[in-house]
Amino acid sequence: MQQTKDQNSAVTELDASGLKCPMPVLRANRALRNVAPGGLLRVRATDPAAQADFPSFCQTTGHALVEAKAEDDAWVFLLRKKS
Repeated sequence: MQQTKDQNSAVTELDASGLKCPMPVLRANRALRNVAPGGLLRVRATDPAAQADFPSFCQTTGHALVEAKAEDDAWVFLLRKKS
């Protein structure tokens, strides 16, 4: 995991490439523990199931799915941690 600056706010990056369901979501859940409320986590995942898993994860946990997009051979999700 690493921290980067994105539009004047810290974004924590998580590369879950190569991990199969449910690991991308589990790793994201763990990474969110270190993100301040309202902070952002960007997750890169190559598992096709992630496309359905992350919206469901956010709906269940109360985090916001800010963006989900295909990028090269992966999906990139931007999550905002609930306040």
